[in-house]
Amino acid sequence: MNLRTCVTPNGEFVYGIHKPQYRVMNLRHEDRIESLGLVGANQHHDNRDNFPPVDVLVDRGDWVYEIANAFPFRGTTYISRSWADRKALAPESIRLSAPSAASLSAVLKSILGDAVASEAQLNALFKTLPDPVRLALATSSTDGGELERLSKLSCELVLDPDTGRPQGLRFREDNHGCRWPVIYDQAVFDAVGNNPHLADDYKQAMVLRPGVQGKSEIVGEYHLTAPPDQPTHVFEYLRTNSYIPWGHYAANMADDAVRYRISDLTMRDFTGLRHLYYQRTYVRLAEEVGVPIMARWKCLRHEEIEELRQKIAAALTACEAGFSSATDSMRFCSTVWGWNYGFDCAPHGYRLHASHQQIHQQYGLVPATAVACRNSVEKAGNGFQSFSCGDMITEFIDQYHKQTGSRFFQDYLRAINNNRRIDGLDNGRDSLIVYDDDQVMLFVPKAQTSQWELQLVTKNPMGNIVETNLETRTALDKAMLIALRVLTGLGAKMITTIEYAKRFAMRDINESDTEQHLLYAFIPRLPESPGGFSEAQLRWINGHYPEDFAAACRERLDDLQKMA
Repeated sequence: MNLRTCVTPNGEFVYGIHKPQYRVMNLRHEDRIESLGLVGANQHHDNRDNFPPVDVLVDRGDWVYEIANAFPFRGTTYISRSWADRKALAPESIRLSAPSAASLSAVLKSILGDAVASEAQLNALFKTLPDPVRLALATSSTDGGELERLSKLSCELVLDPDTGRPQGLRFREDNHGCRWPVIYDQAVFDAVGNNPHLADDYKQAMVLRPGVQGKSEIVGEYHLTAPPDQPTHVFEYLRTNSYIPWGHYAANMADDAVRYRISDLTMRDFTGLRHLYYQRTYVRLAEEVGVPIMARWKCLRHEEIEELRQKIAAALTACEAGFSSATDSMRFCSTVWGWNYGFDCAPHGYRLHASHQQIHQQYGLVPATAVACRNSVEKAGNGFQSFSCGDMITEFIDQYHKQTGSRFFQDYLRAINNNRRIDGLDNGRDSLIVYDDDQVMLFVPKAQTSQWELQLVTKNPMGNIVETNLETRTALDKAMLIALRVLTGLGAKMITTIEYAKRFAMRDINESDTEQHLLYAFIPRLPESPGGFSEAQLRWINGHYPEDFAAACRERLDDLQKMA
């Protein structure tokens, strides 16, 4: 088999081990022996080790494990044995420390005293702070009062004359009659608005209240008023001028249900976010295949959504069997769903992750085709096939089936269940599985593209959400929230989640149904893994064995379940 994947038809993982032994010819022409400082009180330490007098012999280099990703288009992972062995001794060490409290105002008051560091003086000082310092505080400060001070410096707030609390923003009108909020420092405004420690009334006035960020239409809503102390409320915004052709949608926690952390998100909240995704997708597809929709000005119940899905699935099946031509005029071929959780911004303005306040998810439908164009000349018809990330899985597993005669996902799931440690140790930590039930499996991929990557897969061949029944969708939603709780419980602050789904009409891609499974990838961004030339080449560097990360995740899941 010449496909570059770590999965074999025997239901096993295969990978390589590099055991370096080599000699390096010394081409240096002079020595520069210099003192580097002192060891202890007076013992000199110099750099003579950097200037060897002979050729360099590396007789026992550090082993490196090379693991092709299960899906070739995702590259290859490299694990340094010395790094991973240290983690194997204490997998519980695979976590990030919680950030410490940060308040410049408190530091100044402790130095100058409350009487000297008055509010007026602090306000004046904050106005003179260098831009990078102000932005760093906006992202990292845990002092609510300090964040309010930064908010007032970043924009013009309308304050209640009696309470001094914010009522809204000041707007200006341009020559075209468009109204824009008065924002003095966009980077600080965005950073403060994303900081969980900012008071909720500031968040609502600045970024959360419907309409404050623009005229995106609210076209869906999921609202549960019980329990009254923590209601679930999600708005669905339409993004008309979208990077996704034909528009996309954003399911955002509403302004009266403030959720900035995964720990604040309830299962009801997450169900609401996903419910709007299912509902919008099924409604749009029903219009495409001619299924009547008995819904206006309301949120469909779970049972109504399932009934609608079954009718759409039946129409698509009839088309595949040749009994209907309902899909011949379909404009859309697949779903696109994603989620950037978390926000951060470097002091010099480099945005590190995400673009929106509150917990939210984005989704849409991928158009099947576009107008073909060559050398700026449009061709007649729609001859250009649009991209959908799930196509890469479809094409690979089709090739896998042709070369091996085996079903890839069957082999992949068997390999996960039969997994043995990369380092060969018998320490009882062989499993890659973090959580599973009858419908889905949450696991650590053998070759992680992020050091903390998790994947979620349906156990049965269900390649998109049209093929998933209510029971499977409920299981997916639960496992997705578990994944986010585990990762954030280990200290992850920024996580991208994506869906790999197959097309609704498979005949456009391949000749045989290779039983594609719906797959989600959870990809945390870690402090010391910013991405560089290695990652640009799809070479992913890892410092632990996947089995040890799975153990750390299971331990954290056990802790969360005990706390519940």
